Amino acid sequence: QVQLVESGGGSVQAGGSLTLSCAASGRTFGSYALGWFRQVPGNVREFLAACNWNGKNTYYSDSVRGRFTISKDNAKNMGYLQMNSLKPEDTAVYFCAAEPMSTWSAAINEYRSWGQGTQVTVSS
Repeated sequence: QVQLVESGGGSVQAGGSLTLSCAASGRTFGSYALGWFRQVPGNVREFLAACNWNGKNTYYSDSVRGRFTISKDNAKNMGYLQMNSLKPEDTAVYFCAAEPMSTWSAAINEYRSWGQGTQVTVSS
């Protein structure tokens, strides 16, 4: 499996933007689908976005569609989540996940590689 490290979290005011990065190492990231999830303490981990191995096929949850964009740069072994028009309810710990597959998945249990998470706080 690949090892994943997220970065780019922080504090931002409502309406602002952040870009989260997911650095992969250990395996060829090119064959991996990428997913982004978030979790608020006490709540289940929530799916946000996923893309297939080359980033050309994407899927978003209703809560972020139109505001967040997932992308993947296989040459750099990097994944990204561009987040625009942030809202206080977007405050959570954000995780990237990866799994070798030909398509994408929104299912948490289909991903075996996970990062440690990065905190995003959106103030009103």
